[in-house]
Amino acid sequence: MTQRADIGTDGPEPDGHTPVIDAGAELDPVHPREPPPSRRPAASATGLTSAEVAERVARGEVNDVPVRSSRSAVDIVRANVFTRFNAIIGVLWVIMLFVAPIQDSLFGFVIVANTGIGIIQELRAKKTLDSLAVIGEAKPRVRRDGAALSVSTSEIVLGDVVELGPGDKVVVDGEIVEADNLEIDESLLTGEADPVLKRPGDQVMSGSFVVAGGGAFTATKVGREAYAAQLAEEASRFTLVHSELRSGISTILKYVTWMMVPTAIGLIISQLVVKDTDFKNSIARTVGGIVPMIPEGLVLLTSVAFAIGVIRLGRKQCLVQELPAIEGLARVDVVCLDKTGTLTEGGMDVTELRPLNGTDEAYARRVLGALGASDPRPNASLQAIVDAYPDGGEWRATAALPFSSARKYSGATLAEGPADRDGPATTWLLGAPDVLLPTDDPSLAEVDALNREGLRVLLLARAARPLDAPSPAQGAKPAALVVLEQRLRPDASETLRYFEDQNVAAKVISGDNAVAVGAVAAKLGLPGASATVDARKLPAEREAMGEEIDANAVFGRVSPQQKRDMVGALQSRGHTVAMTGDGVNDVLALKDADIGVSMGSGSEATKAVAQIVLLNNSFATLPSVVAEGRRVIGNITRVATLFLTKTVYSVLLAILVVCSQVEYPFLPRHLTLLSTLTIGVPAFFLALAPNKERAKPHFVRRVMRYAVPAGVIAAAATFATYLLARSHYSGTGALDAETSAATLCLFLVSLWVLAIVARPYTWWRIGLVATMAGAFLLVLVVPWLQEFFALKLVGTVMPWAAVAIAATAAAVLEIAWRWVGRRFPA
Repeated sequence: MTQRADIGTDGPEPDGHTPVIDAGAELDPVHPREPPPSRRPAASATGLTSAEVAERVARGEVNDVPVRSSRSAVDIVRANVFTRFNAIIGVLWVIMLFVAPIQDSLFGFVIVANTGIGIIQELRAKKTLDSLAVIGEAKPRVRRDGAALSVSTSEIVLGDVVELGPGDKVVVDGEIVEADNLEIDESLLTGEADPVLKRPGDQVMSGSFVVAGGGAFTATKVGREAYAAQLAEEASRFTLVHSELRSGISTILKYVTWMMVPTAIGLIISQLVVKDTDFKNSIARTVGGIVPMIPEGLVLLTSVAFAIGVIRLGRKQCLVQELPAIEGLARVDVVCLDKTGTLTEGGMDVTELRPLNGTDEAYARRVLGALGASDPRPNASLQAIVDAYPDGGEWRATAALPFSSARKYSGATLAEGPADRDGPATTWLLGAPDVLLPTDDPSLAEVDALNREGLRVLLLARAARPLDAPSPAQGAKPAALVVLEQRLRPDASETLRYFEDQNVAAKVISGDNAVAVGAVAAKLGLPGASATVDARKLPAEREAMGEEIDANAVFGRVSPQQKRDMVGALQSRGHTVAMTGDGVNDVLALKDADIGVSMGSGSEATKAVAQIVLLNNSFATLPSVVAEGRRVIGNITRVATLFLTKTVYSVLLAILVVCSQVEYPFLPRHLTLLSTLTIGVPAFFLALAPNKERAKPHFVRRVMRYAVPAGVIAAAATFATYLLARSHYSGTGALDAETSAATLCLFLVSLWVLAIVARPYTWWRIGLVATMAGAFLLVLVVPWLQEFFALKLVGTVMPWAAVAIAATAAAVLEIAWRWVGRRFPA
C-alpha cells in the first residue's frame, strides 16, 4: 500500500506521477460506480469542441441543477398566501361580508394588504440574492477547442474536461485525466479527515475540494445525477438552517392554535345558542372574538424583517446564502478570524532575502525562481516570491510537492541546466521555519525576531532526503530566509474595535507563526494580542482545549483539523461561534461553525460552505451583518410581545364571556381599529428600527414572560369595565355604550403596553406612541368616524371610570413588568 504525499511514497510511478492510495475500496458507500462504457463520454485532455458541446446541450447532457439563493417566486407566493391562519381568517371574512357592514370586514382587507407586502418584500429580497449569487457564482475552468475558459457551473456538459487547482470545488462527478500531486478533501461527503491523493483513472465527486496540487477531470455525471445533487439538492441554497426565531414562532403558533380552537367553539355556542339575540349581530360578535386571537401579523413581520435585512446587506455586497444566518450572526459571542485574507490583504511583498550558512544570494534567488515556476497555481506567499524572483535560470522541476496547510511547506526537485542535458539535481523545501527545523536550530532566533515585528518568514532549505521519503524535511539544511511583509486591511482595526465594544470575543486562528500573528494582531489593537499560543501545544482533550482558547486570543500554527476542533471546543462551552476565512484550510471550520463567513475572493470550496459571502472582500462589512441580525431579532422580540399580548387578552376575554354568559363586547371593527393603532402600525416601525442589543436565547420564554401577564391585566381591566358599564347603562343603545367604554379601556391599556415595549425612548418612539393616541382620539371626536367604528362615549361617569381602571391597570403593568424582569431573567 502506498502512502499519502505528505508522509512519503514508495517512489514514482512509470508515468511520472506520485503513487497514491487507491481509496476506492475504502469509500465504496460514497464513490459512485464507474458508469457503463456506453455512458462514458469520450474524453480528451484538450477538451470538447464547440460542436460536441452543442450536441450534448441538445441532448440535455448539461449540469442543469438550478443554482438558487432563495425560494422560487411560486414558493414565495404559496408560503405567504396558503397559511393556516389565512385560511381561518379568509372563511371568517367571507362570512362577515354577507352578514355585517363593510367596516366589520376591515380585518380581511388588512390581511390581504399584509400578505401582499410580505410577497413584495420577499420577491425584492429574492431579486437581490439572485443578482448577488450570479456575481459570487463559481466559474470553473473547462477546456474547449484546445483552450481553457471559465464557464458557469450550469454550463458544464457531460464529457467536459474541468481543470482543478488548490481551493477549487469539484462541481460535478468525474474521472481524473491529469494529476500533479493532486490531493482532494472528501471530508464533507465521507467524514474522512485526511485528503486523498488522486491519479488518472480515479473518481472524484461533486462536493469535494482540492487542498493541494492540480489536475483535470472529465465530467461523467452532471445535473441531478451528480453525487452532491443526489444527496440533498445541494444547489438549492434556500436551506433553512436552525433558526430559533422561526422555530420559536412556530411553537407559539402551535400553542395559539390549541388555545384558540376550544375557546372559539365555546364562544360560538355562547353567542349563537345560549344568547337569544339578533342572529347577524351574534355572528359579528363571535367573529370579533375569534379574529384577534390570531397573531396574523407576526409571521408577516418576521418575513419582512428578514427580507429587508437581505436587501440592506445586498447593497453592501454581502451575499446571505441562508436567510437565518442574519439571525445567527446576531447571536455570536465569539468570532474566529483567519489572519491571511481577513486581517491582512491577500497579497504580500518580499522585503528581504537573508542567506544562511554561507549560501550565495544569487544562487538562492535562482532556486526561489525555479521553485516559483514549478507551481502553476502559487498561493499568496509563493506569488510574492515569483514576483520578486521571476528568473529561475535554466533550472527545471523534475518532481514537486505542492504546499499543504497540514504540512506547512512545499518542495521541488530541481535539475540544473537545459532540458536536453542532465545536470545535477537537488531537492529544496520552502515553508515554515519552525516546522522544517529542529527546535534548537540557531536560525530560529533570527526568525523569532522578525516574527515579533509582524513579518512573515519562510525558510528555503536544501533537503537531505527525496520528496517521496517518509519525512522529506528531516535533516534539511537552512539556505536562506525569505522575509515577507503582509498588507494589513485598513478597516480591520476599526472592525476589531467594534467587536470589542459589542462584547464579542475575537480569536485569531492562523496557520502562520504564532509570534508573527500576534504582532499583526497587536498592530490592529486586538485585546490580548501579546499572549500568543502555538496550537501544536494545545491539549487534545476538548474541555481543556476550550479553557485554553477562552483564556487567549491569538493562535498560530493551527492545522485545518485543529481549526475545526477549536470551533467545536468553543461550542461545547456554550459559545455561538462565527468563523471567517478565505482559504481551503478554513473549509472544515467554516462548515462546523454556527456561522461561516467567506471572502468573495476566497476559494470556491470556502464560498460553497459559508452561509455569508462578503463579495467586496471587506472585513468591515461584518459589523453591518451583526447589526442587521441584532435589529431583526431584537425588534421581532419586541413586536412579538405586542402580538401575543393581544392573543392572550382575546382568549381570556372569550373565556370570561363564555363563563359569564354575556354578549361579547366587541365587533370586529373595534378590534381592527385597536390592533391597527396599538400593534399593526407601531410594530412595522419598531421591527425596522435600529437595535444594537446582542440577541439572547430562549425566544419563546422571553416573549411569553411579558405577553402573558400583560394580556391577563388587559383582559381583567377590560372585562371589569364592561361589567361595570352593563350595570350602569340600560335601555336602547346600552350595548353600544358598553362596547365603547370597554374599547376605551382596552385601547388605553394596550397603548401602555406599546409604550413599555417601545423603550428606551427616542424622539420618534415617543412621537409614534403619541400619534397612535391622537388617531384614536380623532375617532372619538369626529362624528362620521364615530358612526363608522360604532364608537360613541355616553355620559361622563363611565368614560372616566374606564380611564381610571385603565390607569390602575397601567400601574399594575409597570409593577408586573419589573417583577417579571427580576423573577424570570432572560
